[in-house]
Amino acid sequence: MARIAGVNIPTNKRVLIALQYIHGIGPRKAQDLIEKVGIAPERRVNELSDSEVLQIREAIDQDYVVEGDLRREVAMNIKRLMDLGCYRGLRHRRGLPVRGQRTHTNARTRKGPAKAIAGKKK
Repeated sequence: MARIAGVNIPTNKRVLIALQYIHGIGPRKAQDLIEKVGIAPERRVNELSDSEVLQIREAIDQDYVVEGDLRREVAMNIKRLMDLGCYRGLRHRRGLPVRGQRTHTNARTRKGPAKAIAGKKK
């Protein structure tokens, strides 16, 4: 089992797909990585040699911010907005949509399950 950036990536999947299990690496970055390291996209993780896994690990450490560092950076950005008291920070603080979506209806992902209001029936 290959362990890259603190994540056990699945062994029976193609390298392109398996790399996307790492937080901060999507389809485009995974494609760039396998081109840079020189691995064929159709190869599977269990077919990789230890040196190829090491090359991937070093390329990720060198070029990308992933996993814990990325999560910490995003959390610090949100905390900074909240400390500033700007509009986006207030929306984060209240647990409401941040990017201008409507909240009269919908927005259930951010607001949580609907709560009944007493005496509202008509």
